[in-house]
Amino acid sequence: MTATTTHFENSWEFARQLDQEDELKYFRERFKIPSHGHEHATYFLGNSLGLQPRSTELYISRILEDWERYGVEAFFMGADPWLEYHDKLTGPLTEIVGAKSSEIVVMNQLTVNLHLLMSSFYRPVGKKNKILCEAKAFPSDQYMLESQCRIHGLDPESTIIEVSPRKGEDLIRMEDILQKIEDHKDELAIVLWGGLNYYTGQYFDIAPISKAAHKADALIGVDFAHGAGNLPLQLHDWDLDFACWCSYKYLNSGPGAIGAAFIHERYHNRVVNRMAGWWGYRKETRFKMEKGFIPVNSAEGWQLSTPSPILYASHLAALEIFEEAGMEKLRSKSVRLTGFLQFLLDEINRKIPDERIRVLTPREIEWKGCQLSMLVPGKGRKIYDSLMREGIFVDWREPDVIRLAPVPLYNRFDEVWRFAKELEEALNSVTR
Repeated sequence: MTATTTHFENSWEFARQLDQEDELKYFRERFKIPSHGHEHATYFLGNSLGLQPRSTELYISRILEDWERYGVEAFFMGADPWLEYHDKLTGPLTEIVGAKSSEIVVMNQLTVNLHLLMSSFYRPVGKKNKILCEAKAFPSDQYMLESQCRIHGLDPESTIIEVSPRKGEDLIRMEDILQKIEDHKDELAIVLWGGLNYYTGQYFDIAPISKAAHKADALIGVDFAHGAGNLPLQLHDWDLDFACWCSYKYLNSGPGAIGAAFIHERYHNRVVNRMAGWWGYRKETRFKMEKGFIPVNSAEGWQLSTPSPILYASHLAALEIFEEAGMEKLRSKSVRLTGFLQFLLDEINRKIPDERIRVLTPREIEWKGCQLSMLVPGKGRKIYDSLMREGIFVDWREPDVIRLAPVPLYNRFDEVWRFAKELEEALNSVTR
């Protein structure tokens, strides 16, 4: 049985065979891997902060050199004038998020962009003022929604409607989301959903949620912080009104990296309430400095301030790697990596008396990305500490949850096998 089938084996030799057959294996060399002693660490934290591409330093240095050589004229001069740099980013992003280039704007950070777009699209009128979201959304989203309610003089407790997993379950059922939209259709103003839940790793089928929201005469926005660069997205075809994402996780663009947003093209020619700024003004007459805001006829019309070319350059270095690898191939490897990981976890549970590990993430490949979230009742913190001591970078979340994300651009199958081996040893150690 070859490693190219869906069959898996629990051995280092089999893991190495998978690595040898991996057509993306050379992309690992394009990244700087953290060290553990005299060896590379096993880094499974791309869901928190992606690794640094080796080209990032070069791309940033070019910006600094142009700043030194031209000063402010670098916006117009040099091999890559800063004024046109944005156009280099939207091309690769169209393939990553499934949108037209005119529907993408690279700006700010995630929560800032969510606030800006909510200011345009959340327009409560009378009883049509409710916001629907997932229970236990990422805290930044929760805080953003709370403050948006208060800005409009509304009480978050009575305005925000949450959809939770059923009692005794970890995941939110699709039928419960759709039913909640139907139940509140007369008072629902907007659905603000997380495309992939940061805690459980559950990926949601966004297209039917979007359709249901619009049928209820509500708008829909999606936070794809954990989706962009992780899963194939189709923001335009899903008919979303808007979406936002960050680029420091799976998109490997650096800590505090510049974020991005999608605004469907149907809004580009409309008079839409928005926070206006000079950088969103029509490009042809921007430098006339005239009164009266006339936005760029694209998603760029939502920009406020002059962006940092340094952050642009860091983003471009990473996006070019994605463009070269291709999302289809990345997704294919991701499915195999997480499939191998799930197989090894099942093996551990069969060996150890009583179930020691409960995977919160869906088993079905279509409802998960790179991340698996493991619940290790009563032992999670000790297991986490043991793994970190061995140079295996994973993430800890209360209570007793360990998250890890084998990323197809730079993680290997033998790293997944080593993780499982160290996990089994740690479980046997802490249960003695």
